[in-house]
Amino acid sequence: MKQRVITAVIALILFIPIVVVGGIWIDLLTCLFAVVGIGEIFIMKKQIIVSWDFVLALLATLTITLPNAFFNFLPAFLNRYDIFYIFVMLMLVRTVVSKNKETFDDAGVYTLAALYIGTGFHYMAAIRNVNDGYGLAILCYAFVVVWTTDIGAYLIGRKFGKTNLWPVISPNKTWEGSIGAMICAVICAAIYVYLVPTDRNKAMMIGLALVLSIIGQIGDLVESAFKRFYGVKDSGRILPGHGGILDRFDSMLFVLPVVAFLGIL
Repeated sequence: MKQRVITAVIALILFIPIVVVGGIWIDLLTCLFAVVGIGEIFIMKKQIIVSWDFVLALLATLTITLPNAFFNFLPAFLNRYDIFYIFVMLMLVRTVVSKNKETFDDAGVYTLAALYIGTGFHYMAAIRNVNDGYGLAILCYAFVVVWTTDIGAYLIGRKFGKTNLWPVISPNKTWEGSIGAMICAVICAAIYVYLVPTDRNKAMMIGLALVLSIIGQIGDLVESAFKRFYGVKDSGRILPGHGGILDRFDSMLFVLPVVAFLGIL
């Protein structure tokens, strides 16, 4: 527990100023997170990071993660997803060049991971840098929903949890903890939107907290599923006591794109 607290304090001291400042700094930070995240996928798969496969997967991930403005140099007939697909095709070509040492299944995992990781971290920066002046407030709203969901699920599940939520994937999660987490998220979101101006409808933001809390828990279960599939406890070791980047941002990688898709930006 002491190691978890120390790591959390140091991480927040570094993370919070970058989120507050925003701009290119959060663009760089989210790209760094994406690089570490795709690396964790390779490590969980027991694949070599110093390889062409990693380079292609990394470039595909960054193509999705980078801000839209980065691609302004492209001619009108090209966009980021065209570039992304070029890297996907190259990963498929690798299955031929390597004589199936790198397989179609591998290429599929790397493509899906690039979309999953890249999209989530792309919207972390995109939400913060939204140009109406409320980006920081909206991003912090998402953080409040996800963090209070995690804390509520842990505390209420530990105290009152009896009914397993999905034991095959995550045996420690309970329905009581899940429902309590949603209630905590809605209450804390309500307090947040009444204290912090977001220029969005307050009732909508409070109702959305329930949806995002559910989505965040699904994101947590998804990461638990692929860790169980690969037989690992944590996605990585970069955060002592907490695991890897994907362990810390599993819920966010689901929640932040949904915030954008619902037009909250």
